[in-house]
Amino acid sequence: MQLRDISFQTPQENILFDEVLFSLSEEYLRFWESQQLFVVLGRIGKQEQDVDTIHAQKNGIAVLRRSSGGGTVLQGPGCLNYTLVLSKQKYPMLHDLRQSYQWISERVIEALGKQGVKAFFRPTSDLATGKDEKKFSGNAQRRGKNFVLHHGTILYNFDLALISKYLKMPVDVPEYRKHRPHTDFVTNIPIDPKLFKQHLAQIFSASVPQPPTPQELSLLKEFTLSKIF
Repeated sequence: MQLRDISFQTPQENILFDEVLFSLSEEYLRFWESQQLFVVLGRIGKQEQDVDTIHAQKNGIAVLRRSSGGGTVLQGPGCLNYTLVLSKQKYPMLHDLRQSYQWISERVIEALGKQGVKAFFRPTSDLATGKDEKKFSGNAQRRGKNFVLHHGTILYNFDLALISKYLKMPVDVPEYRKHRPHTDFVTNIPIDPKLFKQHLAQIFSASVPQPPTPQELSLLKEFTLSKIF
């Protein structure tokens, strides 16, 4: 598995580089973190339902869309992203949607446990912690014939108050949320992101981090020119 630890300057590039990796039909683990605040919708998310558009426009917060499913999230400093491109042939459990989320989450939980963080999986695609079951990670997938693109986030030093400022209460919520507002439902976890990257890379037998190849950068340029957010 190839390892990329690369964050681009713009939210658009960060979103599209995951699509670049997925298009190459090879296995990847990537880490990235945006230094700009932005909102990203899932593949079928509706901006009018999920986003406080007035505040977003007033403060210049970009609203983008990713190719995977899942809910709308606010990205920015203190929110670490991990991306996996995995072969269905190599990992047969990926053929089942629910099983794939749990299988991947178990490995993320294992990596977090090496730093003393106790986390658990909450269907369909969340990771939570504590007796009050607060969410710190959301996950989403784009599923191809032979490969799965898996997106995950980890809140470790994020300004949580910003979530309520830019995101509305989602229409579809998991049962364990118990209709809690954002401020009562999400939390940061105390991790060193560098160590987490090392641990997760070891679990997935990812190689030493390498810079993007000329082919990957060329595709990123093509995708950026053709993509309309």
